[in-house]
Amino acid sequence: MLIEMMVSPEVVLVLAAVAFTAGFIDAIAGGGGLLTIPALMMAGLPGHLVLGTNKLAATFGSATATVTFYRRKLFNPTQWKPALIATAIGSAIGALIADALPAEWINQMLPAVVFACGLYLLLGKTPEHPKHDDIPIRQGRQWPQGLGLGFYDGVAGPGTGAFWTVSTLLLYPLELVRASGVARTMNFVSNGMALAVFAIHGHVAWVLGIAMGLALMLGAFFGARTAIAGGSKLIRPVFILVVLALTARLAWQHWFH
Repeated sequence: MLIEMMVSPEVVLVLAAVAFTAGFIDAIAGGGGLLTIPALMMAGLPGHLVLGTNKLAATFGSATATVTFYRRKLFNPTQWKPALIATAIGSAIGALIADALPAEWINQMLPAVVFACGLYLLLGKTPEHPKHDDIPIRQGRQWPQGLGLGFYDGVAGPGTGAFWTVSTLLLYPLELVRASGVARTMNFVSNGMALAVFAIHGHVAWVLGIAMGLALMLGAFFGARTAIAGGSKLIRPVFILVVLALTARLAWQHWFH
């Protein structure tokens, strides 16, 4: 609460604008979540509070996407029970470990993680080979996938949705839309579990997180309805380059000063 009192209304508005932009771009080109962590760090929040507040904001967006995919029957929970359980367990363990890490380590770790994920999204390619939705989903593979990605989302989080999408396309006979449904749902589970852990330990700035979460949802609403021919081809690389520049600045600040 003290942290939120120290943050001016102007900073809250700036963070909400960043979240709106992140939601808008994420709906068009993906990777929008990479923008919120550098913004929170630049606002001066401690590392643990950055992770917890970002999880609160991210939960808004992932919850909205999860409901959308479920209503359109693009995600079947009964096929993914092991992944749901494993993701929750992995995220809780990851968040507990993150909570135990010194704040200085968190501040030094986050720029490196965001920078690496930005490079991956800029240079990586999504598999495009054809998939068939009528082939049964192997549940044995879901345990290591859910535990690993859930753990990563609990410890850090940037790029988790992209990692879920790509790994799901590689491991299962799904096309991109259904793989995205799996990714968004698992992202919601890991966000929610990590948020619970951070909230219990008092590492959430609620006013900032809710303001950013609502703005993120609004940005995603408009982004999903923005028809720009070939827009993602231009927006995605420019956005990721901006993210890389921001995290490079944060790395310089926390590593060399």
